[in-house]
Amino acid sequence: MKIAIVTDSTSDLQTRAAEMGVEVVPLYVNFKGKIHKDWVEITPADIFEGVKAGAGMPSTSQPSPVDFKAAYERALQKADHVLSIHISSKLSGTVQSAQLASQEFPGKVTVFDTLAASMGIGMMVERAKEMLDQGADLQQVLVELERIRSDHIVRFTLASLDYLKKNGRIGGAQALLGSLLGIKPILTLKEGRVEAAGRARGEKKALAEMVEALKTWSAGRQKIRIYYLYNAEEGDVAAFKAAVQAAGLPLEERVTSSIGGVISTHTGPGVYGFYAYSL
Repeated sequence: MKIAIVTDSTSDLQTRAAEMGVEVVPLYVNFKGKIHKDWVEITPADIFEGVKAGAGMPSTSQPSPVDFKAAYERALQKADHVLSIHISSKLSGTVQSAQLASQEFPGKVTVFDTLAASMGIGMMVERAKEMLDQGADLQQVLVELERIRSDHIVRFTLASLDYLKKNGRIGGAQALLGSLLGIKPILTLKEGRVEAAGRARGEKKALAEMVEALKTWSAGRQKIRIYYLYNAEEGDVAAFKAAVQAAGLPLEERVTSSIGGVISTHTGPGVYGFYAYSL
């Protein structure tokens, strides 16, 4: 059985999806009175510069079931089954739209909720594609995706919590609001929601704390794949990568990706961090 993979734009795989043969369904950013396709028609810089100049805060919306139906129709012209891998259902209605569309294709579409975002989705898409190319069947791929979903690490920091607060995605990071100036929030995702993982005074300590979290999680693991994400200056993620590399862990660096407009709408500027899982 030939299986095609469909994902959404919050996987931040735009630069690699085409070469992997993965179809990407865009989410939408509503900004300045217009609806823009994520990654296609708007960038994080457009958003941050617009807000800084006085524009209202952007909002986001998921693809419609019609968007997914069209993607599934295209995929099923070349494959027998579609594996549809998406952003956490606790952060977006994307999974629900995909599930509604899948009802039009009984037995031919499997929707997988990653309970992740950005490179957390991207790493699962990449792993699924790798396994399918090696001859794995759908059930084997799903078992592996469930394993990664339940056993991975994510940490990221950002410039402020303002965007998360205004967009209602702050979750358990609420406790970090009102912190002293100079405190950098360190965030994670737990059960698909944004949660606080710590706070540090200043950039260097935040970076060190995230590296330490990775070292602790890595204990006893033989091979770890790491995925870096950012929408800050590339220099920020470069410094972080250098610190991770200096830790001497058994890492296989896979992808370093900027995050798109939809994720950036919720995080605001100054983001960098990582997702990792072990083989």
